[in-house]
Amino acid sequence: MPKEVIRTGQAPKAIGPYSQAVLAGGVLYASGQIGLDPATGELVQGGFEAEARRVLVNLQAVAVGAGMTMADAVRLTVYLVDLADFARLNEIFSSVLVEPYPARATVEVAALPRGARVEIDMIAIKGGKD
Repeated sequence: MPKEVIRTGQAPKAIGPYSQAVLAGGVLYASGQIGLDPATGELVQGGFEAEARRVLVNLQAVAVGAGMTMADAVRLTVYLVDLADFARLNEIFSSVLVEPYPARATVEVAALPRGARVEIDMIAIKGGKD
């Protein structure tokens, strides 16, 4: 099965030896995004909510780069430095994502790159909302 590397300037460049996303067999596998501003490469200011919203904007940009949107997401994996942010994460998701929501797992981790508080990766399928 051929695979296509997805790159977009609308999301931060990879900060290691990996691709922003790979499209294979009609499935988009997006690498984890943290709240980096693609213009500056710096973590956004404003705390957890600002970071989480930026992560979702970054994932949307990667999806668009593959000809999809966040509505095509079927699975999100969320990594939180503090599970106390879980309720706020749900509020943010409710204000940004639309039903039917993707499946999701949330894991508490000791640390994330660049001191981020949240990282999210995504699997999407074109038309995955149907």
